[in-house]
Amino acid sequence: MIKNFNEVLEKVKSNGLKKIAVAVAQDEPVLEAVYEAKKLGIADAVLVGDRDKILECAKTLNVDLSNFEIIHESNNQLAVLKAVELVSSKDANMVMKGLVDTATFLRAVLDKEKGLRTGKVLSHVAVFDVPALQRIILVTDAAMNIAPDLTTKKQILENAVQVAKAIGIDTPKVAVVAAVEVVNPDMQPTLDAAALSKMNDRGQIKGCIVDGPLAIDNALSEEAAKHKGIVSQVAGKADVILVPNIETGNVMYKTLTYTSNSKNGGILAGAAAPVILTSRADSNESKLYSIALASLVAANK
Repeated sequence: MIKNFNEVLEKVKSNGLKKIAVAVAQDEPVLEAVYEAKKLGIADAVLVGDRDKILECAKTLNVDLSNFEIIHESNNQLAVLKAVELVSSKDANMVMKGLVDTATFLRAVLDKEKGLRTGKVLSHVAVFDVPALQRIILVTDAAMNIAPDLTTKKQILENAVQVAKAIGIDTPKVAVVAAVEVVNPDMQPTLDAAALSKMNDRGQIKGCIVDGPLAIDNALSEEAAKHKGIVSQVAGKADVILVPNIETGNVMYKTLTYTSNSKNGGILAGAAAPVILTSRADSNESKLYSIALASLVAANK
Protein backbone atom coordinates (compact mmCIF):
# COMPACT_ATOMS: atom_id res chain seq x y z
CA MET A 1 0.00 0.00 0.00
CA ILE A 2 1.22 3.52 -0.85
CA LYS A 3 2.43 5.31 2.28
CA ASN A 4 3.74 8.68 1.06
CA PHE A 5 3.75 11.13 -1.83
CA ASN A 6 7.07 9.87 -3.21
CA GLU A 7 5.32 6.56 -3.87
CA VAL A 8 2.33 8.45 -5.33
CA LEU A 9 4.62 10.19 -7.84
CA GLU A 10 6.23 6.89 -8.83
CA LYS A 11 2.80 5.32 -9.35
CA VAL A 12 1.73 8.25 -11.55
CA LYS A 13 4.82 7.87 -13.73
CA SER A 14 4.01 4.21 -14.33
CA ASN A 15 0.68 5.21 -15.93
CA GLY A 16 0.21 6.80 -19.33
CA LEU A 17 0.66 10.59 -19.39
CA LYS A 18 -2.65 12.37 -18.72
CA LYS A 19 -3.53 15.87 -19.92
CA ILE A 20 -4.78 18.82 -17.87
CA ALA A 21 -6.92 21.58 -19.34
CA VAL A 22 -5.90 24.70 -17.41
CA ALA A 23 -8.66 27.31 -17.25
CA VAL A 24 -7.40 30.92 -17.48
CA ALA A 25 -3.80 29.77 -17.45
CA GLN A 26 -2.15 33.20 -17.00
CA ASP A 27 -1.39 32.34 -13.37
CA GLU A 28 2.27 32.11 -12.36
CA PRO A 29 1.96 29.56 -9.50
CA VAL A 30 -0.27 27.29 -11.59
CA LEU A 31 1.99 27.57 -14.65
CA GLU A 32 5.00 26.75 -12.49
CA ALA A 33 3.28 23.62 -11.14
CA VAL A 34 2.10 22.52 -14.59
CA TYR A 35 5.57 23.04 -16.06
CA GLU A 36 7.13 20.99 -13.24
CA ALA A 37 4.51 18.26 -13.68
CA LYS A 38 5.36 17.87 -17.35
CA LYS A 39 9.11 17.93 -16.65
CA LEU A 40 8.68 15.12 -14.11
CA GLY A 41 6.47 13.04 -16.42
CA ILE A 42 3.38 13.43 -14.22
CA ALA A 43 1.03 15.20 -16.65
CA ASP A 44 0.85 17.20 -19.86
CA ALA A 45 -1.32 20.30 -20.20
CA VAL A 46 -3.20 22.48 -22.64
CA LEU A 47 -3.25 26.11 -21.54
CA VAL A 48 -6.47 28.04 -22.15
CA GLY A 49 -6.45 31.80 -21.64
CA ASP A 50 -4.93 35.05 -22.86
CA ARG A 51 -1.90 33.97 -24.90
CA ASP A 52 0.08 37.19 -24.37
CA LYS A 53 -0.46 37.09 -20.59
CA ILE A 54 0.42 33.39 -20.46
CA LEU A 55 3.69 34.04 -22.30
CA GLU A 56 4.40 37.04 -20.07
CA CYS A 57 4.00 34.80 -17.00
CA ALA A 58 6.31 32.25 -18.57
CA LYS A 59 8.93 34.93 -19.16
CA THR A 60 8.72 36.02 -15.52
CA LEU A 61 9.13 32.41 -14.41
CA ASN A 62 11.88 31.80 -16.99
CA VAL A 63 10.16 28.69 -18.34
CA ASP A 64 9.79 27.54 -21.93
CA LEU A 65 6.20 26.80 -22.96
CA SER A 66 7.02 25.82 -26.54
CA ASN A 67 6.04 22.19 -25.82
CA PHE A 68 2.62 23.18 -24.49
CA GLU A 69 -0.51 23.75 -26.55
CA ILE A 70 -1.96 27.22 -25.92
CA ILE A 71 -5.57 28.04 -26.83
CA HIS A 72 -6.13 31.80 -26.91
CA GLU A 73 -9.27 33.10 -25.22
CA SER A 74 -9.07 36.49 -23.50
CA ASN A 75 -12.55 36.28 -21.97
CA ASN A 76 -12.21 34.46 -18.64
CA GLN A 77 -15.70 32.98 -18.63
CA LEU A 78 -15.29 31.61 -22.15
CA ALA A 79 -11.81 30.35 -21.34
CA VAL A 80 -13.16 28.32 -18.41
CA LEU A 81 -15.96 26.89 -20.54
CA LYS A 82 -13.45 25.94 -23.24
CA ALA A 83 -11.17 24.20 -20.74
CA VAL A 84 -14.10 22.23 -19.29
CA GLU A 85 -15.32 21.37 -22.79
CA LEU A 86 -11.90 19.92 -23.64
CA VAL A 87 -12.40 17.46 -20.77
CA SER A 88 -16.05 16.64 -21.49
CA SER A 89 -15.11 15.94 -25.14
CA LYS A 90 -12.21 13.67 -24.00
CA ASP A 91 -9.49 15.94 -25.44
CA ALA A 92 -8.13 16.30 -21.90
CA ASN A 93 -8.44 14.15 -18.79
CA MET A 94 -8.86 16.73 -16.02
CA VAL A 95 -9.44 20.44 -15.52
CA MET A 96 -7.50 22.85 -13.31
CA LYS A 97 -8.45 26.33 -12.09
CA GLY A 98 -6.09 29.13 -13.04
CA LEU A 99 -6.49 32.89 -12.53
CA VAL A 100 -10.28 32.93 -12.21
CA ASP A 101 -12.67 33.09 -9.27
CA THR A 102 -13.97 29.81 -7.90
CA ALA A 103 -17.65 30.60 -8.57
CA THR A 104 -17.04 31.18 -12.30
CA PHE A 105 -14.90 28.05 -12.49
CA LEU A 106 -17.48 25.82 -10.79
CA ARG A 107 -20.34 27.21 -12.89
CA ALA A 108 -18.50 25.96 -15.97
CA VAL A 109 -17.75 22.57 -14.35
CA LEU A 110 -21.49 22.20 -13.65
CA ASP A 111 -22.66 23.63 -16.99
CA LYS A 112 -25.59 21.55 -18.28
CA GLU A 113 -24.34 21.39 -21.87
CA LYS A 114 -20.53 21.37 -21.73
CA GLY A 115 -19.83 20.61 -18.08
CA LEU A 116 -18.88 17.56 -16.07
CA ARG A 117 -22.12 16.89 -14.21
CA THR A 118 -22.82 13.34 -13.09
CA GLY A 119 -25.74 13.93 -10.74
CA LYS A 120 -23.44 13.21 -7.80
CA VAL A 121 -22.37 15.55 -5.03
CA LEU A 122 -19.09 17.38 -5.66
CA SER A 123 -16.77 17.10 -2.66
CA HIS A 124 -13.21 18.00 -1.80
CA VAL A 125 -10.80 15.20 -0.95
CA ALA A 126 -7.56 16.27 0.72
CA VAL A 127 -4.72 13.76 0.85
CA PHE A 128 -2.07 14.14 3.56
CA ASP A 129 1.30 12.44 3.91
CA VAL A 130 1.81 12.74 7.67
CA PRO A 131 5.27 11.66 8.89
CA ALA A 132 4.06 10.99 12.45
CA LEU A 133 1.45 8.53 11.18
CA GLN A 134 3.78 6.89 8.63
CA ARG A 135 0.88 6.62 6.21
CA ILE A 136 -1.34 8.61 3.92
CA ILE A 137 -4.74 9.79 5.15
CA LEU A 138 -7.62 11.38 3.26
CA VAL A 139 -9.73 14.15 4.84
CA THR A 140 -13.15 15.05 3.46
CA ASP A 141 -14.97 17.42 3.04
CA ALA A 142 -13.05 20.55 3.98
CA ALA A 143 -14.11 22.87 1.18
CA MET A 144 -17.42 22.25 -0.60
CA ASN A 145 -20.35 20.98 1.48
CA ILE A 146 -21.16 23.17 4.49
CA ALA A 147 -23.41 20.99 6.65
CA PRO A 148 -24.06 17.73 4.76
CA ASP A 149 -27.01 15.53 5.67
CA LEU A 150 -26.81 11.74 5.78
CA THR A 151 -27.46 11.28 2.05
CA THR A 152 -24.78 13.83 1.15
CA LYS A 153 -22.31 12.29 3.59
CA LYS A 154 -22.80 8.92 1.92
CA GLN A 155 -21.83 10.44 -1.45
CA ILE A 156 -18.89 12.35 0.07
CA LEU A 157 -17.69 9.07 1.57
CA GLU A 158 -18.03 7.24 -1.76
CA ASN A 159 -16.13 10.01 -3.57
CA ALA A 160 -13.26 9.69 -1.09
CA VAL A 161 -13.21 5.90 -1.42
CA GLN A 162 -12.79 6.26 -5.20
CA VAL A 163 -9.80 8.57 -4.68
CA ALA A 164 -8.31 6.21 -2.09
CA LYS A 165 -8.60 3.26 -4.47
CA ALA A 166 -6.97 5.28 -7.27
CA ILE A 167 -4.04 5.98 -4.96
CA GLY A 168 -3.65 2.28 -4.27
CA ILE A 169 -5.61 1.65 -1.06
CA ASP A 170 -7.60 -1.41 -2.10
CA THR A 171 -10.06 -1.49 0.81
CA PRO A 172 -10.06 1.93 2.48
CA LYS A 173 -10.86 2.10 6.19
CA VAL A 174 -13.23 5.01 6.74
CA ALA A 175 -13.62 6.68 10.15
CA VAL A 176 -16.77 8.79 10.44
CA VAL A 177 -15.67 11.20 13.14
CA ALA A 178 -17.59 13.14 15.74
CA ALA A 179 -16.77 14.76 19.07
CA VAL A 180 -17.34 11.44 20.86
CA GLU A 181 -17.20 7.76 19.98
CA VAL A 182 -20.64 6.86 21.35
CA VAL A 183 -24.06 7.46 19.83
CA ASN A 184 -25.74 10.45 21.44
CA PRO A 185 -29.30 11.33 20.29
CA ASP A 186 -28.54 15.01 20.94
CA MET A 187 -25.51 14.98 18.60
CA GLN A 188 -26.58 14.51 14.97
CA PRO A 189 -23.06 13.67 13.69
CA THR A 190 -23.01 10.58 15.94
CA LEU A 191 -26.37 9.42 14.54
CA ASP A 192 -25.16 9.93 10.95
CA ALA A 193 -21.94 8.07 11.71
CA ALA A 194 -23.79 5.10 13.16
CA ALA A 195 -26.14 5.03 10.15
CA LEU A 196 -23.24 5.10 7.66
CA SER A 197 -21.53 2.27 9.54
CA LYS A 198 -24.70 0.16 9.43
CA MET A 199 -25.21 0.96 5.72
CA ASN A 200 -21.71 -0.38 5.10
CA ASP A 201 -22.50 -3.54 7.10
CA ARG A 202 -25.56 -4.13 4.92
CA GLY A 203 -23.81 -3.54 1.59
CA GLN A 204 -25.32 -0.13 0.84
CA ILE A 205 -21.82 1.36 0.87
CA LYS A 206 -19.34 -0.91 -0.90
CA GLY A 207 -15.61 -1.29 -1.39
CA CYS A 208 -14.53 -0.06 2.02
CA ILE A 209 -14.83 -0.61 5.77
CA VAL A 210 -16.76 2.07 7.66
CA ASP A 211 -16.90 2.65 11.40
CA GLY A 212 -18.34 5.45 13.49
CA PRO A 213 -18.86 7.43 15.45
CA LEU A 214 -15.18 7.68 16.28
CA ALA A 215 -13.44 10.62 17.92
CA ILE A 216 -10.40 11.78 15.99
CA ASP A 217 -7.92 10.38 18.54
CA ASN A 218 -9.22 6.83 18.32
CA ALA A 219 -9.61 7.10 14.56
CA LEU A 220 -5.88 7.83 14.11
CA SER A 221 -4.20 6.25 17.14
CA GLU A 222 -4.32 2.53 17.96
CA GLU A 223 -3.09 3.36 21.44
CA ALA A 224 -5.98 5.80 22.02
CA ALA A 225 -8.48 3.26 20.69
CA LYS A 226 -7.08 0.54 22.95
CA HIS A 227 -7.18 2.87 25.97
CA LYS A 228 -10.89 3.47 25.36
CA GLY A 229 -11.60 -0.22 24.77
CA ILE A 230 -12.60 0.23 21.13
CA VAL A 231 -12.16 -2.92 19.05
CA SER A 232 -12.58 -2.17 15.34
CA GLN A 233 -10.94 -2.74 11.95
CA VAL A 234 -10.90 1.02 11.51
CA ALA A 235 -10.02 2.45 14.93
CA GLY A 236 -6.41 3.63 14.97
CA LYS A 237 -5.93 2.60 11.33
CA ALA A 238 -8.22 4.96 9.40
CA ASP A 239 -7.31 5.79 5.81
CA VAL A 240 -10.22 8.20 5.31
CA ILE A 241 -11.45 10.75 7.84
CA LEU A 242 -15.05 11.79 7.08
CA VAL A 243 -15.71 14.98 9.05
CA PRO A 244 -19.18 16.09 10.17
CA ASN A 245 -19.12 19.59 8.63
CA ILE A 246 -16.99 22.09 6.74
CA GLU A 247 -15.73 23.85 9.89
CA THR A 248 -14.27 20.64 11.27
CA GLY A 249 -12.71 19.76 7.92
CA ASN A 250 -11.29 23.22 7.37
CA VAL A 251 -9.72 23.34 10.84
CA MET A 252 -8.26 19.84 10.45
CA TYR A 253 -6.91 20.64 6.97
CA LYS A 254 -5.16 23.83 8.07
CA THR A 255 -3.90 22.37 11.34
CA LEU A 256 -2.28 19.47 9.51
CA THR A 257 -0.88 21.82 6.86
CA TYR A 258 0.73 24.29 9.24
CA THR A 259 1.73 22.19 12.27
CA SER A 260 2.46 18.60 11.25
CA ASN A 261 5.27 18.91 8.69
CA SER A 262 2.97 17.04 6.33
CA LYS A 263 2.68 17.15 2.56
CA ASN A 264 -0.71 17.45 0.90
CA GLY A 265 -2.68 17.68 -2.28
CA GLY A 266 -6.37 17.68 -3.06
CA ILE A 267 -8.99 17.40 -5.77
CA LEU A 268 -12.73 17.75 -6.25
CA ALA A 269 -14.37 14.37 -6.75
CA GLY A 270 -17.87 13.50 -7.94
CA ALA A 271 -17.60 15.05 -11.40
CA ALA A 272 -17.14 13.12 -14.64
CA ALA A 273 -13.40 13.85 -14.45
CA PRO A 274 -11.00 15.07 -11.74
CA VAL A 275 -11.20 18.78 -10.92
CA ILE A 276 -8.09 20.52 -9.53
CA LEU A 277 -9.14 23.47 -7.40
CA THR A 278 -6.07 24.76 -5.58
CA SER A 279 -5.78 27.89 -3.46
CA ARG A 280 -3.29 30.67 -4.14
CA ALA A 281 -2.02 30.00 -0.61
CA ASP A 282 -1.13 26.41 -1.56
CA SER A 283 2.56 25.76 -2.12
CA ASN A 284 3.94 24.77 -5.50
CA GLU A 285 4.60 21.33 -4.02
CA SER A 286 0.96 21.02 -2.96
CA LYS A 287 -0.23 21.98 -6.44
CA LEU A 288 2.11 19.37 -7.94
CA TYR A 289 0.73 16.69 -5.62
CA SER A 290 -2.82 17.73 -6.53
CA ILE A 291 -1.98 17.23 -10.21
CA ALA A 292 -0.50 13.82 -9.41
CA LEU A 293 -3.65 12.77 -7.52
CA ALA A 294 -5.86 13.94 -10.38
CA SER A 295 -3.73 11.94 -12.83
CA LEU A 296 -4.17 8.78 -10.75
CA VAL A 297 -7.94 9.28 -10.50
CA ALA A 298 -8.15 9.96 -14.26
CA ALA A 299 -6.21 6.76 -14.95
CA ASN A 300 -8.46 4.82 -12.59
CA LYS A 301 -11.59 6.01 -14.40
